[in-house]
Amino acid sequence: MTTARDEPIAVRISRALAERIISGALAPGARLRQDAVAEEFGASHVPVREAFRRLEAQGLVASEPRRGVRVAGFSPEEVREVAEMRAALEVLALRHAAPHLTPAILGRAEEATRAGDRAGDVQAWEEANRSFHRLILAPCSMPRLLKAIDDLQAASSRFLFAGWRAEWEAPTDRDHRAILVALRAGDVDAAAAVLARHVQWVGHRPGPTPHRRGT
Repeated sequence: MTTARDEPIAVRISRALAERIISGALAPGARLRQDAVAEEFGASHVPVREAFRRLEAQGLVASEPRRGVRVAGFSPEEVREVAEMRAALEVLALRHAAPHLTPAILGRAEEATRAGDRAGDVQAWEEANRSFHRLILAPCSMPRLLKAIDDLQAASSRFLFAGWRAEWEAPTDRDHRAILVALRAGDVDAAAAVLARHVQWVGHRPGPTPHRRGT
């Protein structure tokens, strides 16, 4: 089993910076300085540059000629694009995962939803929410598809953190529960329909409405 300590330093750096960007600790436009990042992580510039390339591939940073690397912003059009891509890819993953979803997996997914209901802050809620999605999609056993979905979910999380920073309360997620009911009944079409609507909602929300549902 690979642990965080076994991972390449570039992966650890990119993951740590991604968490800061997604949470809003690093704001859009903030400059990422190679020297400072290398010093913080006790690394040379080579893994730092690799980490920056990883972040750029995820759409979290942008490299600008003569200006270095900065945290990328995002537009309403990008939010909608990510939501629609997630809807298509997560439904594909769910259809492949459904035959392999056991009662134990669905039970863990239900517990993740309850953990989201109990969350005391937006970060705890977001972790529970992403756990739910990973649990029901991972059995598709399609690593490239799951990696693409994970990157899109990271982008969605960033949009939500930005929109909910000033006002947040733990939502009651009816969509997650409807998905579980459909999956337990063997109705994959219904589960896929709810999931598609569920993840596209973030791309059409006009402003912070944290009480409606998760993503």
